[in-house]
Amino acid sequence: MYLNNHSYYSLRYGTMAVETLVEEAARLGIEALALTDINNSMGMVDFVKTCNGHGIHPIAGIEFRNGDRYLYTGIAKDPNGFRELNDFLSYHNETGLPLPERAPPLEDVWFIYDFDGHPWKMHEKGLHGYTLRDQELIGVRPGEVNKILTSRWGADPARLVVRHPVTFLTRKDHALHRHLRAIDHNILLSQLKPDQMAQESEVLLPPDLLSCAYDEYPVIWRNSERIMKNCWMGFDFTTVKNKKTFTGTLYDDKILLEKLAMEGMAYRYGPGNKEALKRIRHELEIIDRLGFSSYFLITWDVIRYSMSRGFYHVGRGSGANSIVAYCLRITDVDPIDLDLYFERFINPKRTSPPDFDIDFSWKERDEVLDYIFKRYGRKHTALIGTISTFRDRSIFRELGKVYGLPKEEIDRLVKEPESKLNENHITRRIYEAGSLLMDFPNLRSIHAGGVLISEEPLTAYTALDMPPKGLPTTQWDMYVAESLGFEKLDILSQRGIGHIRECAEIVQRNRGIRVDVHRVDDFKKDRAVLEQLKSGETNGCFYIESPAMRGLLSKLRCDSYRTLVAASSIIRPGVAQSGMMREYIHRFHHRGDFQYLHPIMEAQLKETFGVMVYQEDVIKVCHHFAGLDLADADVLRRAMSGKYRSRAEFDRIAQRFFDNCRDRGYSDELTREVWRQISSFAGYSFSKAHSASFAVESFQSLYLKTHYPLEFMTAVINNFGGFYRTWVYFNEARRWGATLHLPCINRSEYKTSISGKDIYIGFIHLLNLEQQVALMIVGERERLGDYGNLEDFLQRVPVGLEQVVILIRIDALRFTGKSKKELLWDAHLILGGQKKKDPMRELFPVRKREFKLPELEQTALESTYDELEILGFSVSIPAFELLQTSFRGQIMARQMLEHLGKKVRMLGNLVTVKHVRTKHKEWMNFGTFLDAEGEFFDVVNFPDSLKRYPYKGQGIYLLFGMITEEFGFPGMTVEKMAKLPYRPDPRYGS
Repeated sequence: MYLNNHSYYSLRYGTMAVETLVEEAARLGIEALALTDINNSMGMVDFVKTCNGHGIHPIAGIEFRNGDRYLYTGIAKDPNGFRELNDFLSYHNETGLPLPERAPPLEDVWFIYDFDGHPWKMHEKGLHGYTLRDQELIGVRPGEVNKILTSRWGADPARLVVRHPVTFLTRKDHALHRHLRAIDHNILLSQLKPDQMAQESEVLLPPDLLSCAYDEYPVIWRNSERIMKNCWMGFDFTTVKNKKTFTGTLYDDKILLEKLAMEGMAYRYGPGNKEALKRIRHELEIIDRLGFSSYFLITWDVIRYSMSRGFYHVGRGSGANSIVAYCLRITDVDPIDLDLYFERFINPKRTSPPDFDIDFSWKERDEVLDYIFKRYGRKHTALIGTISTFRDRSIFRELGKVYGLPKEEIDRLVKEPESKLNENHITRRIYEAGSLLMDFPNLRSIHAGGVLISEEPLTAYTALDMPPKGLPTTQWDMYVAESLGFEKLDILSQRGIGHIRECAEIVQRNRGIRVDVHRVDDFKKDRAVLEQLKSGETNGCFYIESPAMRGLLSKLRCDSYRTLVAASSIIRPGVAQSGMMREYIHRFHHRGDFQYLHPIMEAQLKETFGVMVYQEDVIKVCHHFAGLDLADADVLRRAMSGKYRSRAEFDRIAQRFFDNCRDRGYSDELTREVWRQISSFAGYSFSKAHSASFAVESFQSLYLKTHYPLEFMTAVINNFGGFYRTWVYFNEARRWGATLHLPCINRSEYKTSISGKDIYIGFIHLLNLEQQVALMIVGERERLGDYGNLEDFLQRVPVGLEQVVILIRIDALRFTGKSKKELLWDAHLILGGQKKKDPMRELFPVRKREFKLPELEQTALESTYDELEILGFSVSIPAFELLQTSFRGQIMARQMLEHLGKKVRMLGNLVTVKHVRTKHKEWMNFGTFLDAEGEFFDVVNFPDSLKRYPYKGQGIYLLFGMITEEFGFPGMTVEKMAKLPYRPDPRYGS
């Protein structure tokens, strides 16, 4: 019977989607089917749901293997047996112990061994003297039936069952299977061995054809039928699976949430705010009625813990629409101030609570996760998995290796697929196999931040992996979690929160001022902050520092929190490409100079001038304009953003959209334009609450940069992860008045530090300097004071010659008054040929002989090249001083608006390039540069110009083109450009 079937969730092995397997089984008249993927149960939820839809009796199982070697197949008698299988597999995933040769005695699981390969075959005694447990069976393949007579089972066939593994729909699929196996083993196709592959006969056969193979032993068929009839598997898809209560009872949850909300209302709004009280009571009634109290309380508990540790957080996601969340300090977005409405997320068909995304500093997120797992238990808590699939580039790279192509040919296949050099019989086979592999699951990984906290042990639904992060992780992804009724809590990390907190700490140390970064309402009214926002002076500030965002802020002349909230959403990809971002800016400045597409659009989108800016806008248009109910409108929005897997459901709702519009008498032209705007926007837009949360964090960053710019830039540098490379932030610090100092063993810390207006570059930025050495330098200095000279340093810090050379070349011992070349001579003399020095100080240091050296010349240019090599940027000399030419451009960035419509030459140090593909499949670029005064300017390279004058990596470019502007923001349309040469490195001759 059908007790051993693989889907493509048998990663790099199976060749069928779960749906394909079930649909073919239904077509063949198969009444019961077991899914037994290899060492995982990730496809089981989809399998059960699909079987239910096709009238097939689903059975759960797992095939267990050590590498390529088959051990046994576990068949669950019922959901408890499925949980036992998952517990067994999860234990071995967590401990790293190999699966045992003999299956464990699980109460509600059948285990099927291979007829020829069961573990006792390895013993000289054979099977004599060994007894099968009650739940152990022997599987017989169709080709093994003729061996039964001469085996011990000839006289006792009661333990024999049909074992016909299914891996393919047809024999043709075996070729695809071979490609998958070769990819898995990272070998050539020609190197595959038979025991690394499935047999070609592992095809899904009709019942009558399969039963013929067992005609001589009908008892085997009957045994299999009996087992399958008594096994079953099912999931409840109608109820929420999250932890049901926080306190232990639903009533106590309700009372506690109400108490916390009321206390929070006094904190947020002061006593007696009638509007807030009315809304809180309304929300609490809905939350209690739908059973979401525990979800809010668990989220509050996480926030309470993090705040007790002094961690900063930003709460966002759809739950940020809730005033209860605001009062519980889960979020810092006031829904009354922004007219956010909770019902948008609690529509009549919604059975899951609004989701919360909680951002923590990248340094503190792991501690928060550790608390959650310990507080709610590892059996009930897990990270959500994700499944990476075979996509275009990964397919070509994997298949290129399988066919033995050299790296350069694989690179060409990936980067230049249309090249004529790719036209040969090997690449044709790669393209053919690649088309079949597209979107196949490839590897299991971890979701960016999703956490599940379950009422039942999570192994009731899935086996758990143990990735390197060290926390249990579900084998299926967020879509399966949602279909089961889970609502994840996203615990995310970002660098923005890290630099906000660190900046406040640095200000306290450097200026003695205590900054409360949570006074966001004050920041929103700070004139200096608003002026900086309006001018786009936002480098280093969370979410608003990219060239595109700085340009948008300048074009909007953004000087308010509400405008920034809108800008945070319309900057998203898709909006600019659809032309709606430009239209929004135009309407923002010319509020009487446009027409709404339809009166309904005016009624619903007046706040945003008829442009869909937020996710809520998409839903409002679908609901009010096209007549979709709120649930279907939300499904449509989520499907467009890639958060809904059912294409059939999407197509059904999309058709209803067009049908409803036709029934309402809209013209086809109007309907198509509204649909175009929805489809271009819905996939990328934020909810208004989400944008508002980002804007809060942006204001915190901007306040710090406005009033404490040097401390702020130091914090940004130390948290890395900004939009730009580190040298850009050092430039920004200098631009705001900092004096930059190269690393110094007597002044620098491991990370960059500040004292007054002096910023000392941290040892962390030195290429090839070992972390251990850097920490020892700082630790020894803190313990016994400054280093006196090179010899004192070498006696106190056990460091090898290679590491000392790095420090000398970056001038970290300049306090000695000696030149680099003198110090290098001394270091070689003291350390000799030692590349490494043991970490132990000399008990009786020997006084080294002094030598009188001739004067050794060290030029500033040589030192600058040392800096470029070790730091990646120059400090002693501005980058422009390295040029062979003294020309610095006809104009500077600050003069661009004075030269509109003119063609000029400018010089710029390349900061970043954005690559965009046009409708004609050609590349165009948007470049950002710094001029000789350290100011930013932006350029655009259209395809024709870019083909003739491409970018050639980092450096300073001469740019020739027309100065343009859009809504007062200048730019250059480049006609020609060339990377300029530096003066030669004197260390290596001319």
